[in-house]
Parts: sequence; structure tokens; C-alpha cells
Amino acid sequence: MEGLVGSSQVTHIPTHCRQSLLPFVPTLLVKFAPRSYRSHFRMKNLPNKSFSPIVASVQPLEETSVPNRYDNTQPSKGALELWRNANAVCFDVDSTVCVDEGIDELAEFCGAGKAVAEWTARAMSGSVPFEDALAARLSLFNPSLSQVQEFLEKRPPRLSPGIDELVKKLKVNDKDVFLISGGFRQMINPVASILGIPPGNIFANQLLFGSSGEFLGFDKSEPTSRSGGKAKAVQQIREAHNYKSLVMIGDGATDLEARKPGGADLFICYAGVQLRAAVAANADWLVFDFKDLISSLD
Repeated sequence: MEGLVGSSQVTHIPTHCRQSLLPFVPTLLVKFAPRSYRSHFRMKNLPNKSFSPIVASVQPLEETSVPNRYDNTQPSKGALELWRNANAVCFDVDSTVCVDEGIDELAEFCGAGKAVAEWTARAMSGSVPFEDALAARLSLFNPSLSQVQEFLEKRPPRLSPGIDELVKKLKVNDKDVFLISGGFRQMINPVASILGIPPGNIFANQLLFGSSGEFLGFDKSEPTSRSGGKAKAVQQIREAHNYKSLVMIGDGATDLEARKPGGADLFICYAGVQLRAAVAANADWLVFDFKDLISSLD
């Protein structure tokens, strides 16, 4: 997911052969919010065994030519070694693990897609702290608990081609897998369930609701709720597990930002959904197909 920091050139990678989407009913848990909300509650993570079966749509992507200016579509010897020997791999979710941007999809479902898209476009023209951009977009449609539940029932996650196979391959190679997103846990929990990623390996934002299901805002204590949050999350993961090497995979500036001292050792830009020129150019490795990462682990 792209952070709303600065302007950037974005090339959308088109999709085709849309598969029919089968509805699912995820199991959601309601838990009391922090003290500041007293009688209000929020939806929290569930243990793996609590998730109901979920059907996701995998979206095939059209072949896309790689601009000649990118010379990082083949990994260096050092990058390949880091990839193969990493203890953990962290994935962005929106436009990486999934083909959609979650907040835009939810806004469209709630009837505010155009307004949110227009605000996002304006925000992209300048420097906007992520927390301000997130609050502003949510305020345009204030999703209720019932709307979020209905959205999850009617709009199952659409996975990027090859992501399921890649995650399985990483696990076979004894690598831990994490999801780090500026999106919302309520929408990412089903994705994690499909991929077999434990809730404890999710770093994402949390929508907060009142006792009547009204929208209150988002949990600002989450590291991903503010600028620099993904880098902070990666650092926390690394320190908590004492990993020697860690890789970050994503499409946006906030993902690239995770490659800070003490953070990710390697940043792989996945441009199979959206190609962001500045991010792609500064990645250690630029890929358009997860098959490239899968085959490189053999």
C-alpha cells in the first residue's frame, strides 16, 4: 500500500479474466476498546482456529512489459543470498498480497468511493502525514460496524496470483511470514486465515466502534497508524524474534521505508498490481510476478 507522502508516478497494472467472487462469512470478535472509550468496543484478532472457511478470488494479471530504465529486475548475488537465507519475510497487503486497496474498496461499498479517491489524489500531490491522511479519508464515510460486516460478507479478498504458493514455499523453507499494513485488521484477518498466517503475525490498524456499532475512529496506538509505522513494525518484529535477516515485500513508499537501519535487510518491490516509479527504482529487487521469488528459492 502506498503511503500518502509526496507525489509519485503510478502505473496501474490491468487485470483480466475476473473470477466470480463467492461470498463468505468471517467470524469476528468484539472486544472492549481502551479505557478512553469506556463503554465502546472494537473488533480484535482471532486465534487461527476461530476463523470460518473463506473463499478468495485469485486475480490473473496481464503480462506487462518492464520499462528499460529498470536495471534491478534481476537480483544481485547479495540480494539473492539475503532472500534465500532470510529468517522472516514481511508482506504489505494492499496491492501486494491482494490486488485491491482496502480502504478504497470499503469506501466504494459505503457509497463514498469517488470522494475518497479524489481526496487521495489531492493528498498525493504533497506531503501528508499518514495518520492525517487516514483520518481524513475515514471521515468521508464513517463506516459503521454493520457496514464493515456486510462488506466482508459480500466482498471476499482478491489475492494476487502466486501469493498462496509463495507463502507455502516460504514456510517449507522455515521462514516466518508477517503481514504489515496500513489497512485494517478487520479486513486483513480473513486474508491471513486463507494464507495460514497467525493473527499474532499481523501488524495493521484497528477500526473502533461504539456500543451501538457507530464508527469512532481508529486505534492510534498501532505503529502502522502513523508515518514511519511500517519501519517501526519491522524493527519490533526483528527485535522480538532476534532475526538475523529479514525481507520486506511491497509496492509503496511506506514499504521501501521499512528498509531503515535496524529494519529490513532487503526490500523487494512487487509491481504486479501497481508500478510506482520512485519505489521500483530504489528497490533492491523489482519483480512483476511472485513466480520469480518462488523459483529463486529452489
